[in-house]
Amino acid sequence: MAEDLSIIPGTKAEQYQSLIPQIKGLLEGETDLVANMANVVAALKEQFGWLWVGFYVVKPSFAKAPKGEDELVLAPFQGPVACTRIKKGRGVCGTSWAQAKTLIVPDVEKFPGHIACSSLSRSEIVIPVMRDNDVIAVLDVDSNEYNRFDETDQTYLEKIVSLLQF
Repeated sequence: MAEDLSIIPGTKAEQYQSLIPQIKGLLEGETDLVANMANVVAALKEQFGWLWVGFYVVKPSFAKAPKGEDELVLAPFQGPVACTRIKKGRGVCGTSWAQAKTLIVPDVEKFPGHIACSSLSRSEIVIPVMRDNDVIAVLDVDSNEYNRFDETDQTYLEKIVSLLQF
């Protein structure tokens, strides 16, 4: 349960290594995807204190768009209010979705087409959630510090995302 979450100091890797079994415990036996996404986001926010952490899920567009055009739609998150819908290929999240790969952005102002949902964001990492070779969601994490994310974050966040049953 969330109230049993143990926040530990240490290296970034040690923090992730402590957090992963706790996240597994939060997810164990729970089949509701929204509840599981919410607990993953809360655990990450509590452990690392990032500016923003949350999911966007791929859903059909409600705009007047060609049939079959999807968008990323805001899902469980923690942090300041966020962009609600993101088109494929737009911003860091939409680009991660389009390329089906993790993106680490040390300075969001230098990312072409960055969508400034919060003026406080300085760096970002986006992890695609895959099922049957398709991106079905992304985990988006923003920091108010430059160069906050690296390959250690990528490795462990990809492991955490793989624990969710989409």
